[in-house]
Amino acid sequence: MFQTVFERQLPKDEIIRASLAHTRHAPYWLEALGERPVYPRLPGERRTELVIVGGGLVGLWTALLAKERFPEQDVMLLEARQVGWAASGRNGGFCEASLTHGEKNGQRRWPEEYATLEAMGLQNLDEMEATIARYQIDCDFERTGEIVVAVEPYQDEEIRGEGYLDQQQMRAEVNSPTFLSGNWDRHGTAMLNPAKLVVGLAKVAASLGVQIHEATPVEDIKQTPEGLVLSTPHGRVITERAILATNVFPSLLKRYRLHTLPVYDYALMTEPLSEEQLAAIGWQNRQGLADTANQFHYYRITRDNRILFGGYDAVYYFGGQVREEYDRHHSSFAKLASHFFTTFPQLAGLKFSHCWGGAIDVCSRFCAFFGSAYEGRVAHAAGFTGLGVGASRFAGNVLLDKVFGLETERTRLRMVKETPLPFPPEPLAYPSVQIMQWCLDRADHNQGKRNLFLRTMDACGLGFES
Repeated sequence: MFQTVFERQLPKDEIIRASLAHTRHAPYWLEALGERPVYPRLPGERRTELVIVGGGLVGLWTALLAKERFPEQDVMLLEARQVGWAASGRNGGFCEASLTHGEKNGQRRWPEEYATLEAMGLQNLDEMEATIARYQIDCDFERTGEIVVAVEPYQDEEIRGEGYLDQQQMRAEVNSPTFLSGNWDRHGTAMLNPAKLVVGLAKVAASLGVQIHEATPVEDIKQTPEGLVLSTPHGRVITERAILATNVFPSLLKRYRLHTLPVYDYALMTEPLSEEQLAAIGWQNRQGLADTANQFHYYRITRDNRILFGGYDAVYYFGGQVREEYDRHHSSFAKLASHFFTTFPQLAGLKFSHCWGGAIDVCSRFCAFFGSAYEGRVAHAAGFTGLGVGASRFAGNVLLDKVFGLETERTRLRMVKETPLPFPPEPLAYPSVQIMQWCLDRADHNQGKRNLFLRTMDACGLGFES
């Protein structure tokens, strides 16, 4: 049986154990924030014109854009815990222009409008960068691009084209014995600190007049003669319009609850590298990196010269629930450490300061979808599938278009109008995901060749490729 590079070149167990011996289980980005603003819980009953449910990137971008586009509107944002505490504050910090989870997925699903989607994605990233600069949001934004690397011979052909780096050029950028070649998209991706971005967006939104309430979970939404009523444990909000940005958590609209699955992703963060360690790997241009396997890794270097190394395992737990205990998965952390030292053997002895995990909202088309309810007075978005940092801002504009009944270039997109196929309920969901993951693993062990099951899923628009 074909072995991947990460199985052919295993580092010693003692190196892995030592690297994880004193690792803190906490998202590095959030823990490193220090003191941050705290927003009050919703007190009793309130009336407003627009309510946004969810204080992650989608909700915060939507709130900010709402005040920019409709400054006369009263806008309120309700967050169940603390803004950015979930996926928005603990992701890898890859801010990609793609709205479709990559060119291949977009071309296959919406070939006739892919050129428009690509242009919109790049415009969205440009506007995001301009907004961060205009409001002076300190989030370590660096538009350094991303290199997709080949670590197996069959992957080299897949990445050829504009931006291609042969082995010598690739290793001159980032020195790893596993890198056979690469493709550097210099403009379509920025690196940033996601927790700093969340905090910065919340501050700006509040300064523009958005009422933010933390520790305020919304339990129900109903249409009444008074308007839309959102119920919380300590009060309720009556509003004209509502936008739901709860992503991986169960939607307040039951019709969409089978359209996403919570799949857990895991990551490690190293201690800061010394000058000697940096010299050993190069990486002077600070690009993001990712390989092309189905079970892929993503990694990047931070402002203080740490390396974040994540991905590979994607774990779905029976029942599809989001639980804090699932954030810990020691076998995944050990596997990531092993793969890290296979990638960078010259860094043997480096320690990991933090490890963490969290749920990603996966949908069957791998990129955000949009929905409406209550005669268009409620708009909903979810399903970003791990590529939501940049797409969250685009989603905010789509949601505002929809809830205010505007026909725009965005709302005319087939990508925006269509809803992906839902997943089966339990007890069928768990074995279905396990079969899919087994087949993807076999493809990675068979030079990328997809078996009959995967080809059938591809034909049905359900092909998991990343």
